[in-house]
Amino acid sequence: MENLDGLLEQAPELLMTYGLKVFFAIVIFLVGRYLAHVTKKVTTKVLHNRKVDKTVVSFVANLVWAVVLVFTVIATLGQIGVQTASLIAVLGAAGLAVGLALQGSLSNFASGVLMVMFRPCRVGDYVEAAGIAGTIDEITIFSTKLRTPDNKVIVAPNSAMMNGTITNFSALGERRVDLIIGVAYDSDIARTKEVLKSVLDNNQYVLKDPGYTVALAELGDSSINFVVRPWVKTADYWAGRFELLEQIKNALDAANISIPFPQMDLHVKEVAAAR
Repeated sequence: MENLDGLLEQAPELLMTYGLKVFFAIVIFLVGRYLAHVTKKVTTKVLHNRKVDKTVVSFVANLVWAVVLVFTVIATLGQIGVQTASLIAVLGAAGLAVGLALQGSLSNFASGVLMVMFRPCRVGDYVEAAGIAGTIDEITIFSTKLRTPDNKVIVAPNSAMMNGTITNFSALGERRVDLIIGVAYDSDIARTKEVLKSVLDNNQYVLKDPGYTVALAELGDSSINFVVRPWVKTADYWAGRFELLEQIKNALDAANISIPFPQMDLHVKEVAAAR
């Protein structure tokens, strides 16, 4: 009875002390949960405004929400008197173990996020990366899917894409076609340049601005080599290149300007027979 009476006497004080702790713990949890939802919405909105891939947006937003909620739970437990130091240590050790086990996947994920956020290439671009050349069909969290010109599908890890050099052939609207045209040494240089310029002036793919370049580049072993460098729209690169080569060959033939074969002079020396 005496113990009961003592507890009854201490009840108001205990209720006041622990009741306030529980009350503030509930407040902390509710506020933290609200902040987690707000942070998730803000993260989603910011990533959408940056035109980030929807898959990455969802993953990152949920990850931010989970992190805020974990800190909220830790703060709530600390408010009611639970020792959180050991809990944080356990969570840290678990996170380290998971990170080591999934370091390859995490590297691909991080690279995928960087690719989507900084946009070194987009879906539809023709790129050369990780020893692969092709058109990007899809960029996912862990890998990038490319389609080669001969219609093969290649899936490359995002880390391999980001850890090397990415050459994006579609990033800009215009692209230069670089051709080397060799003609015979007895060809008239001025006449040859006129023929080449005429082809460029009348080609449907060659852009008027910026202008093209036609110049004598080198005196080769068996030919005089001209550089022909017109600009075309990126989408017309291969069609323009193929058509230009055909038109240049026909124009040179029509002007009686020959394109020589590789030549080699062979000198035969007679050696007198020994007596």
